[in-house]
Amino acid sequence: MSYENKILQMKKMIKKSSSKAEEKKTPFAKPSDPAYTKDWEMAGLKRIENQFGMVFLLETHYPLETKHGDFLLGDLYNAFRLWSMPDNSHPIELIKDDQLIFYDTETTGLRGVGTQIFLNGILEVTQAGFILKQYVLAEPSHETAFLYESKLWEPNKTLVTYNGKSFDWPQLQTRFTLHKKDLPSLPEQRHIDLLHGSKRIWKNDLSRMKLTQIEEEKLGFKRVGDIPGYLAPIIYLDAIKSGNPDALLKVLDHNKYDLLSLVTLYIHATNLLCESEENESSTTITNIGKWYGDLSDYEKGSRVLEKVTNQFNSNEAGYAHYHLAFQRKKQHLYEEAYQSFVNAVPFLKESEQLIAYIELSKIDEHRRKDYQSALYYAYKAEQSLNNMQSLDRDKKLKKFNEISHRQLRLKKKQSLHGK
Repeated sequence: MSYENKILQMKKMIKKSSSKAEEKKTPFAKPSDPAYTKDWEMAGLKRIENQFGMVFLLETHYPLETKHGDFLLGDLYNAFRLWSMPDNSHPIELIKDDQLIFYDTETTGLRGVGTQIFLNGILEVTQAGFILKQYVLAEPSHETAFLYESKLWEPNKTLVTYNGKSFDWPQLQTRFTLHKKDLPSLPEQRHIDLLHGSKRIWKNDLSRMKLTQIEEEKLGFKRVGDIPGYLAPIIYLDAIKSGNPDALLKVLDHNKYDLLSLVTLYIHATNLLCESEENESSTTITNIGKWYGDLSDYEKGSRVLEKVTNQFNSNEAGYAHYHLAFQRKKQHLYEEAYQSFVNAVPFLKESEQLIAYIELSKIDEHRRKDYQSALYYAYKAEQSLNNMQSLDRDKKLKKFNEISHRQLRLKKKQSLHGK
């Protein structure tokens, strides 16, 4: 064997032996139990052991007849029934066959690698009722056990959260990544974030989108004796330092309220989106109609918006006419769109007035061939633009140039066609 071949063979042997060494995983060293374990068990927290250590669990069962605010938790099954109807379709729809969990966390901070989740709240849906499982981090060194026991690494789940896409789930991904040597990979799950849905439904109707405000104004639930969420990290850190879990149990109550309200919020949102709830403002119903339009479901969106224009006065229905006009235009119903823009204009802010006048000018020019009317609305658009104080100077100049160009074109067409 040549000298070069011997060298190559030696290199292969070195690579093979190093790869085998890499394959050997260091055995996981389970941390010892915290000194306060018995005290926390006496307070009602169950001690759970797994191959990575221990975690505390508080498990609570709720029958379907449980009332939370204005709703029964079992009304969730009526929501499933509504979504099963052929006419009802939406990104937040759920069917009872989904592996559905309502999910909420409490953490030791707001961001950063040093922030740990210390409470995983998981509300599972069953035919007989709901099971609330609240997993508590026994102590920071038991984080691997805590994350594993949540079973969130199992695939094909559907999560319902409130701000979970921006906070809870990314935080969980970070913690799983830090323990990837020992834990299964965290899969992508179907995720419905009701914060985003609430913003779409109650924009310009609710002043804030805090869950507690939605509870009081829309769900009929007011918390009594609840601790503020910002105190939760301090309470947890004090509990593991002192070993006294009394205040920590109030954090679990806070988490419980969040999860039960997620169920009733989902029920209420479903009723609104499926038109099974009438007791809402024109603004809310308009938002829902616009949402369907943004999803390209113009038939459903138009029907919802027409409900506003038929049931509310002109002032309240102004923005419904405005959004209805765009949806009718998408459906190529230009005369109906034109009339909706006309109905909307007196009740719009100047920025939307500008858009409506330009749309009316377009329809007059390209569909109705009424160049005199088109020119009139082009001048109205210029007037609206003049009245706008907040628009950036460069954007305003650009829009002026567009409108001037439109006016010149319309004058030429008017002189050529005589109308």
